[in-house]
Amino acid sequence: MNTELDNKWYALYTKPRAEKKAYIDLVKAGVETYLPLRKELKQWCDRKKWIEIPVINSYIFVKISANEFKQIVETNNIITFVSFHGNAAPIPDREIETMKRVVENSLSISVETGNLKKGKKITFESGPLKGISGEIINTKGEKKLYIRLKNAGFTLVVNLD
Repeated sequence: MNTELDNKWYALYTKPRAEKKAYIDLVKAGVETYLPLRKELKQWCDRKKWIEIPVINSYIFVKISANEFKQIVETNNIITFVSFHGNAAPIPDREIETMKRVVENSLSISVETGNLKKGKKITFESGPLKGISGEIINTKGEKKLYIRLKNAGFTLVVNLD
């Protein structure tokens, strides 16, 4: 019997520029899904418009049990699970919550791959990132907090004022 405690977060690769379509299909299928989006001002020759774009291109996150893998891969616009050594890599709840808090608080972020080793480890004690740990560095006078999401294979970079 599947219980909510059995469910784990997983990252999925989507077809290029199909993250929103995959999100809609998964939600319609009743799957707990997270698609981190940020607002960006786009310029066309005749107008400007705020649009929501994925924070991480071709990535979407689902919270499922092991017996739902096949259903997920058969969903339109989904290519495969992000995996390590041939197995879908579960992502700890705290890493998804960290990403949600960073994105929902509209902090200036970018995403980098690989492991970053420089910097002092810190934990926020107040504000929208209270309780989140990461590494901070100074680059050309700009402060950045690097939050490693090991199991997803990338690092969130938060630009701090």
